[in-house]
Amino acid sequence: MASDEASPPAERLRVVGAWSGALEVLLGVWTVPMLRAEVARRAGGVDPCRINLIFGGRVLRDDPPESLQQAGLKSNSKVLSSLTSPDRAKAIAAQAAAAAAEEEHTSRLTRLWDAAKALSQRHTDGSFPEEGFNVDLEDQSGQKVMFGSVDDIKAVKMALMLHQKAKTFIKRDKHKDALDVLMMAEEAFSLCDPKLIERVDNVPMLQLDIVWCYFVLHDVSCLELAGARLEKARSGFEHSHGKDSTRFRLLQAGHHADLAIYVRLELLEGVIAYHNGHTEKARESLNSAQVKYMQLQVPDEAISILMGMGYGARAAKRALKMTGYDIQSSVDLLCEERQKKIRRIQEDRETKKVIMEQRKYGKTPMNKAVDMQKLKFLVAIGFEKKLAAEALRINENDSDRALDLLTDPEQNCILQSKILSRALRSSRGSSAGSSSSSAAAATTASGVNNSQAQVNTSTNVPDGSAMAWSHAPSVMNEDAVNNGEATNNDEEDMEGDDANPPPVRDVVTENELAHELTGDVLDDYDIDVSNEGQAIAEYLSLLEPAVTS
Repeated sequence: MASDEASPPAERLRVVGAWSGALEVLLGVWTVPMLRAEVARRAGGVDPCRINLIFGGRVLRDDPPESLQQAGLKSNSKVLSSLTSPDRAKAIAAQAAAAAAEEEHTSRLTRLWDAAKALSQRHTDGSFPEEGFNVDLEDQSGQKVMFGSVDDIKAVKMALMLHQKAKTFIKRDKHKDALDVLMMAEEAFSLCDPKLIERVDNVPMLQLDIVWCYFVLHDVSCLELAGARLEKARSGFEHSHGKDSTRFRLLQAGHHADLAIYVRLELLEGVIAYHNGHTEKARESLNSAQVKYMQLQVPDEAISILMGMGYGARAAKRALKMTGYDIQSSVDLLCEERQKKIRRIQEDRETKKVIMEQRKYGKTPMNKAVDMQKLKFLVAIGFEKKLAAEALRINENDSDRALDLLTDPEQNCILQSKILSRALRSSRGSSAGSSSSSAAAATTASGVNNSQAQVNTSTNVPDGSAMAWSHAPSVMNEDAVNNGEATNNDEEDMEGDDANPPPVRDVVTENELAHELTGDVLDDYDIDVSNEGQAIAEYLSLLEPAVTS
């Protein structure tokens, strides 16, 4: 009978300090945590976290886990062990936990940035619609907004997605996380041409949210910086809303939607003035904020009247705040918002149809979707739709080259034969491959469940009015699954796919960002100012001694 392979010989280590003696170890097998645990056991069963191991003038760390041999230890190496106090051990453990939490936080921020960048890229440059929804910029009336260069649009989309994520953190009282994401949104805005966004209030809103986080976190170290940011916010609001919000009110049909913004702005201006010793300026700002705050206190009777008409409490309260408690104006506003919602649902359905049709035609060699506007043009001048779509697909949406191909009798004939043979293969495979088609459908449906909800969010555009993301719900590509067209398109004439594979998606983070886009153009202005009201009262009480002195 053959003998087992001989195990590697044990080596001896000399340990001094908290415990002294010789240890027989396998240098290539034992790790630092194993050595630490053994020394702790021999030192009287103390907590291994209290044992420090020093070799060659450096502290041996547990992370990354490596063998003693990889850590540089050899036979007869001398290791110094020391015993820390229980409090010190707890402090070391706390430091390690804090470091791990910070690393996780940094990784999380990186994922958010990358996901926002990927979404803005795909939904601007015509990439193939992997998600099954589309993200567009709209003005307050629901019209698509296209301004500046492609890079400008991508930068704005990216900034707005990050800002929306930060506002979600603020609503959840996670102001430290919100502040970090707001800084990333500010960086994204900086990538856009300043002249294109100087008349929108997204940037001043961002400045205001940053200072609000400073205030909630009691970060007095940012006092001077907060003052400069508030000046930018005030100037930006005046530029986009007009003097005394005249332009904004005109766009909002006379509604006072921005009142809550100025409550927060004037409160923070008063706080900064107070801490800088400018008591009169502080009192003026705080009194003005208090007047606006009182205007936002909606009578319960008015809310009850609207609720009696079938409106929800939150919607009724928001409408009343924005119309100065006028019942008829509130009803008009609610009806207008309802009509916008219905129109958006209809538009989302149309977008869904377009995306499903794009999927039928497959990807271009550069992983782009077929340009539906160019396809519409080719169909309008008399070309068959599938033929025109295929010509655009293989020519990377170059309409001139596609037109040359379609008008060349020989090339047109080849293209028709290719499409016909693909359709025949598809029809033959549909009966034989019913089992695999069902599996494909199940897989697709499973992937859709993570992004099923209809999502939209609002922001503002270069005319100073509100702008919204148009985000059609994600859907399963039923036609492609049933007839196999998209699959066959991907398998044939896609020589460029291997050379240009699509980037790996962070689906979870992208869906997280997408689902937080509300599409509500008034959401940015619907701020609960109860915390502001308490802060106003607190700082006004601090100014009272200055009045009596």
